[in-house]
Amino acid sequence: MSAPDPKSCASCGRTIPWRKAWARDWEQVRYCSDACRKRKIRTVDHELEAAILALLAARARSASICPSDAARAVADAQLGGDGDPEQAWRGLMEPARRAARRLVARGQVQIIQQGRVVDPSSVKGPIRIRRAH
Repeated sequence: MSAPDPKSCASCGRTIPWRKAWARDWEQVRYCSDACRKRKIRTVDHELEAAILALLAARARSASICPSDAARAVADAQLGGDGDPEQAWRGLMEPARRAARRLVARGQVQIIQQGRVVDPSSVKGPIRIRRAH
């Protein structure tokens, strides 16, 4: 029997490679780790996905955004003028990158680095997000 196609983690969007130990339960596997299983998808995760798509829709078709743009937009909406906006958006950076990876898995966006599309599961360092072509 050949291995089934890999899946994307429902929480972080990284690729979940098939493992023989999961052969019986592969259809139920949704998360890549215990941390992702505990985190699940929260309201802020949906807000970040929506912010990424809205920011991209407001720009030229070939334009890209930084995950920090979405993090800032969601932090500003959450704070409503109260609190420290600098700390709020920085705390949303990793959730914004996870949101981008989930959107890549759905085929809605691409993650690029130095103008080239990269694998969202293994990319390190600064990234940009653009609409999928």
